[in-house]
This record gives sequence, structure tokens and C-alpha cells, in this order.
Amino acid sequence: QVQLVESGGGLVQAGGSLRLSCAASGRTSSNPTMAWFRQVPGKEREFVAAITRGIPSTYYTDSVKGRFTISRDNAKSTVYLQMNSLKPEDTAIYYCAARTVLSTIAKEYAYWGQGAQVTVSQ
Repeated sequence: QVQLVESGGGLVQAGGSLRLSCAASGRTSSNPTMAWFRQVPGKEREFVAAITRGIPSTYYTDSVKGRFTISRDNAKSTVYLQMNSLKPEDTAIYYCAARTVLSTIAKEYAYWGQGAQVTVSQ
């Protein structure tokens, strides 16, 4: 089992920045890939970014490339999502997720955090 707790969401104006954190505990070594997804009401959960362990590789959905940065601090078992140049269309609940190998498909992740609301105003 892996427990994930997100923090850092909030309200920001367009063009602003936020940093989300995801603290992991439990069997984190067995689930080294960490990802961020987001979801708005009535839509499916959307892949945002992922990072592997070891020599980390990062992956992003096209709409956030150049604006968002995913990183991890293995000593703290924490993954971050730095979000810059935020747009109103980034408004969503952001979820942290963990699994063994990289995937961009939400259904393939077994472990999820509770979610953090990010709201970007005009």
C-alpha cells in the first residue's frame, strides 16, 4: 500500500504560479513512478506529468510543456509540480498517483491522493 497526500493548491490569477506537493508513504520503493493528473467536473481524469525514479525521466502532456515542472526529493518521499504561467484552463482538481512503471492512463494507477483544488482566475 502507498499513501499519498497532496498540498499546495489554491486560487491564483492568470499568469501566476503555484507549487503542488505530494508526500508519499508506505511501499514507495515498489511504486517508483509518480504522476500528476487533473480532473474537471464532467470530464475524465487527464494526465499532466510523470517522473520515474533513479536517474529520473520526466514526461508532460503537451498543454503544460514549458510551463509545468515535475520533480522529486527521494529523501523526503515527495514529488512536486511547479506550475508557472497558469491559465484559466488549468483550473481543476489535481491528483497525485503512484505505480510501478510509467503510464499516462489514469486507470492503470492503483494509488491516489485525495486531490488539491487549483483555481486560476482571469
